Amino acid sequence: MKPDDNASCADWYLTLARCPETEIKILGSRFVAEAFPARDSAAAREHLAAVRRRYHDATHHCSAYRLAPPENPVDFADDDGEPSGTAGNAILGTIRRAGLYDTIVVVTRYFGGTKLGTGGLARAYADAGRLALEAATIRRKWRLAKMIITCDYQVLGTIEAQMKRAGALVHSAERAFDPEPRIVLKIPRTEARNFADRLAEATAARAKIEITSEECEED
Repeated sequence: MKPDDNASCADWYLTLARCPETEIKILGSRFVAEAFPARDSAAAREHLAAVRRRYHDATHHCSAYRLAPPENPVDFADDDGEPSGTAGNAILGTIRRAGLYDTIVVVTRYFGGTKLGTGGLARAYADAGRLALEAATIRRKWRLAKMIITCDYQVLGTIEAQMKRAGALVHSAERAFDPEPRIVLKIPRTEARNFADRLAEATAARAKIEITSEECEED
């Protein structure tokens, strides 16, 4: 599970990349756990539906997801017929503790004939979800502002110098020169206004700078 830091910040949060299937057995019951990246609730439901089709003969398909943004997340948990509160919330807790967003975990159970009790069920689903997330590869998803800069050729070198000074702060930059220099760059959203102010000062306000809505981009 990488990166090691599991705390989101204003400019990025953690989500999933590669997610292998994991399985545990407890008193004869099989718990097959899978984790998936999901950009919205529709994508999460698609992953759940695919698991249901693949394991159509299973007893339960319990799930939980958590969607960005971190400051106002969307949480969902479903027990799928297990006693209330024993499955979905246990799985959701593993996602929260991992500090993940845009993530769904589905735990499929094949009943083995021995009842686990409510406490045993909650532990089993939590353990299954945790193992799935520990096996996954974690990535940062950056929250970037798009900045559109238009200028004349006399200040283009100054702008390029400021971009070079900013270094890794600039995630990407596209340039066009017809009919005038135009640069479209992506920068962490909390840095966008300060960077725009630096450009305005360096060019004596000879550059037109527009900051558009936030976009998300993975490492």
